[in-house]
Amino acid sequence: MNIQEIYKLAIDLGIKNDFRPKEQIAKNLKRIKEKYEKLSKEEKEIFDTEKLVNPYIDSRIHFDAGVKEIKRVLAGIDIDSAELMIATYKNNHEPNNRIDAVIAHHPIGKALADLHDVMHLQADVLAMYGVPINIAESLMKIRISEVARGVNPSNHFKVVDSARALNLSLMNVHTPADNMVANFVEAKLKKDKPEYVADILKSLLEIPEYKEAAHRGSGPVLFAGSPDNRAGKIALTEIAGGTEGSIGMYEKMSQAGIGTIIGMHMSEDHRKEAEKAHINVVIAGHISSDSIGMNLFLDELEKRGIEIIPCSGLTRYSRIKNK
Repeated sequence: MNIQEIYKLAIDLGIKNDFRPKEQIAKNLKRIKEKYEKLSKEEKEIFDTEKLVNPYIDSRIHFDAGVKEIKRVLAGIDIDSAELMIATYKNNHEPNNRIDAVIAHHPIGKALADLHDVMHLQADVLAMYGVPINIAESLMKIRISEVARGVNPSNHFKVVDSARALNLSLMNVHTPADNMVANFVEAKLKKDKPEYVADILKSLLEIPEYKEAAHRGSGPVLFAGSPDNRAGKIALTEIAGGTEGSIGMYEKMSQAGIGTIIGMHMSEDHRKEAEKAHINVVIAGHISSDSIGMNLFLDELEKRGIEIIPCSGLTRYSRIKNK
């Protein structure tokens, strides 16, 4: 596989594991294309045409060094210039174990600048859990604009420029991997049918990445509610969709009958609002959840003969080797 094929695989897996129907994703892309066709020539010149084919614009190829067959990748949660130098060092000192590409999870470059664009997914998922779409969209638009302003001053292309200078292929896989972990955890909970909040925590700790995170002091934890509370309707609304959602959403989620939410991380202000709405909050863990999503994706590369070298907080657990 070359990096273009790896990228296409990531997008395809993201769509396959998306909570939304494929038809809805296709319809969203069609709407973007229709808007693009109405733009002026000048507007089209600066339009990111990647948005016409990629529903997860926070995931993309940042630099393609032209390697025709990728045999080994360095993969991590956060890739910075330091990790790129690790790859370069290994290539200089271990030429027989050459790293052909570097794959990050968290967005960098243009993917970071466009992080807010994928957050519309959260409104669609909330609607699936019973929150009226007009309310979900209205609240999410406020949060989306906050995130857009928040990432605006970042030095987006710092790492991308380093990859180009070192001639290292670089890409990141964010929402597709988050979709995979959300789908994976939902399937696990549907199988286990937890009745109480304590049962959810027990179920999560049976997943290797969460168990390892517990050993490291950052395993699944209860942020709001009690282990003895009944879980009620469980919603995975805080795992996929860019980053933390709207602070005003918890009251609406409670009104929709949601009893427990499972997320990767949560700010204190959000936690307080969830608690006011009488919602149990289980935080599965940020980097551990990211590791699950990346592992599920990297397993697909491993199936295709690509060796994975983990770094930067990625707890590598191969479900191919540990069947």
